[in-house]
Amino acid sequence: MSTLQPTRIDRWTLRTRTLSVGRIPLLMGIVNVTPDSFSDGGHCFDAEAAVEHGLRLVAAGADILDVGGESTRPGSLPVDAQEELRRVMPVVGALCRQTDVPVSIDTSKAIVARHAIHAGAEIINDIAALAGDPAMLSLAVETGCGVCAMHMQGQPRTMQDHPTYQDVVAEVFEYLRERRDAIVAAGVAQDRIALDPGIGFGKTVEHNLQLLANIRRLHELGCPVLIGHSRKRFLSPDPSAGTIGVALSMARHGVQVLRVHDVGAVRQALVMFQATGGLD
Repeated sequence: MSTLQPTRIDRWTLRTRTLSVGRIPLLMGIVNVTPDSFSDGGHCFDAEAAVEHGLRLVAAGADILDVGGESTRPGSLPVDAQEELRRVMPVVGALCRQTDVPVSIDTSKAIVARHAIHAGAEIINDIAALAGDPAMLSLAVETGCGVCAMHMQGQPRTMQDHPTYQDVVAEVFEYLRERRDAIVAAGVAQDRIALDPGIGFGKTVEHNLQLLANIRRLHELGCPVLIGHSRKRFLSPDPSAGTIGVALSMARHGVQVLRVHDVGAVRQALVMFQATGGLD
């Protein structure tokens, strides 16, 4: 492991703007337009309800809105592109018109990402790390959008069957390094890339905890680090409390972006954590 202290990344360049990161991480509010997401599937399946939910997240302090139309919970099945477009496009379009907060499209399909970007989205958030759809990487280059590349072992349907690593921290680090290098080599500027270790995506409880405890290692890659731990099953028996606890720890470790459901509660906890010396 390197003994060098990496320079802290304090910005993420998107398609038309740059987000600055302070001591408190940016909060990416989750807008699931699905009937079957593990935590809130069905609550915002109606487009109007999803838009209202997104606007509530903005009012609660969201820095980014992440709109997704395909559940990636363990055991979930793929959704075809036309159905995904039907779900997300009214929501992406309305949110881009009604708020200045940048919108991210949570998809692994280039055609969905292209339509969302055309409607105003600023970020492609891809659980396949821009490697699942051959057209995704060229789209990112063409549009100049921000991207988030995530690590996942296996596919959502089977990823939690038997996740196995020799050294989860080293293996996730190396995968994200390789994807960063491939994305940069294709023509995406490094300051547009965020990296996500994929908490809960092909990992046991112990794997998740090891990654979170060693998350500073990912700062060596020179990109913003995004953590999506919110309400994950490994936080049981109280996922809401667990979400806040991990959020405080990640802020202490210098993580730049947290993808969460309960924006207001997490932001209040972070503000008070900082005010009482937690980030000194």
